[in-house]
Amino acid sequence: MTNEETPLLQSEHDLIYDRFSTEKKRLVVAIVSWGGLVSFFTTGTFLPSIPQIAQDLNSTVQPSTAVSISIFAASIGGLIGSKYSKFSDGRRPAYQWCLPVMIIGCLGVARAQTVPELMFWRVVQAMGASPSLSVGAGVIGDIYKLEERGAALGSYYGTGLLGWSLAPTLGGAFAHYWTWRAIHYFLAIFAFGALFCIYFLFPETIHPGARGIDEYERLGKSLPKWRPALLNPLSQLLVLRSPVILSVSLIGSLAMLTDFTLMLPLPYTIGKRYGIDNELILGALVIPLGIGNAIGSPLSGWISDKMVIKHKKKRGYWYPEDRLRACLYSFFLPLTVLASGWVTTYISNETLGITLNLVCLFINGVGCDIALTPCGAYVVDILHSNSAEVTAAVNAFRSLVLALSTASLLPMINAYGHLFTNAVISLLAVGGFGLAILTIAYGDAMRSWVDLGYSTVDSN
Repeated sequence: MTNEETPLLQSEHDLIYDRFSTEKKRLVVAIVSWGGLVSFFTTGTFLPSIPQIAQDLNSTVQPSTAVSISIFAASIGGLIGSKYSKFSDGRRPAYQWCLPVMIIGCLGVARAQTVPELMFWRVVQAMGASPSLSVGAGVIGDIYKLEERGAALGSYYGTGLLGWSLAPTLGGAFAHYWTWRAIHYFLAIFAFGALFCIYFLFPETIHPGARGIDEYERLGKSLPKWRPALLNPLSQLLVLRSPVILSVSLIGSLAMLTDFTLMLPLPYTIGKRYGIDNELILGALVIPLGIGNAIGSPLSGWISDKMVIKHKKKRGYWYPEDRLRACLYSFFLPLTVLASGWVTTYISNETLGITLNLVCLFINGVGCDIALTPCGAYVVDILHSNSAEVTAAVNAFRSLVLALSTASLLPMINAYGHLFTNAVISLLAVGGFGLAILTIAYGDAMRSWVDLGYSTVDSN
């Protein structure tokens, strides 16, 4: 009886992922990638314009304050968007609600006349833009099966991180040639384009019967009809009590910390060392890192899919941590940070120093995404029915770690020097590599410590 039923069950399972043609899936990935770019552009384009904002508003705006507020608001917005995308009407309405909020926030920022007014609208803007990241990962989990998911998520993350790296150049160009307010009008138009695609080209992707409200109905429960369902977005953070979720969150955070260590203090490291103070040139120096991101993410996603297929066939069963084996190809990541610090400290020749640093930035971009993308696909794999929520929780954790750690970069560079700071970050990256090895080796036991109702191969 079992042998007769298994192919039928497998066929029914595969049908969930055959609802959309290959072309339609690619269109969906392109649209959610556009949404991801909205989020990354919102964050990255703000940084170069901070000095001009301070002058325009006659205030000493602190970059750390502006960035920290934005990161906190983005974390909360991501948790809210992902929670409602699973519980109520699905992925499509989440975009339809969040993107208009982001557009309103952009217009508010562009017209702000005081610092408190600016900060308020930055919160609105960030909360509206951020759900696209987690909901987008959930969408890709909805339409791609286990063995194909890594490559699709790789393209998605690669596009977003390329945008993050190019955003400072874009923001610097607007601030330099027009005004810092112009970039926010541009962001509003850019987000409206994504919203247009959501309304007219984007299908609902959540699996039939998988919404939280569907579970309520199956249990015979009812919700108040006179108001929207009130959900606790912070409850998603409880997934971090799982050792494997916490582990991959740390691995991704430490990988991205190497990216941030090279990029954020660049005006005070490479720029100061080689006499570069033009915001456009400083922004352009980050482009190789973005190109590396764009190459590393889809490459890593493809490798992680191959790892899943290869070891599943070899073992005869699915071991989720096999996907994380792709992370091990980022072994060179700590060296890029250390090398950049050494080059900037000891090579005074401007042409040679900048060239070698550009090489370090490119290789770092590749390595960062090779480590990051399998982690993103892994959490979707093991909590597939809650893919958007777990992605939002991991993003919130990573945002908190990066906000706290990057705030100490410049003080550390000023106190102990560029090379020492980069050496410390390199050691932390080595720790992340070691954590990946431990998670691959002991993932089964780590998952058993806290049972979150992990997905099986039949539910993936």
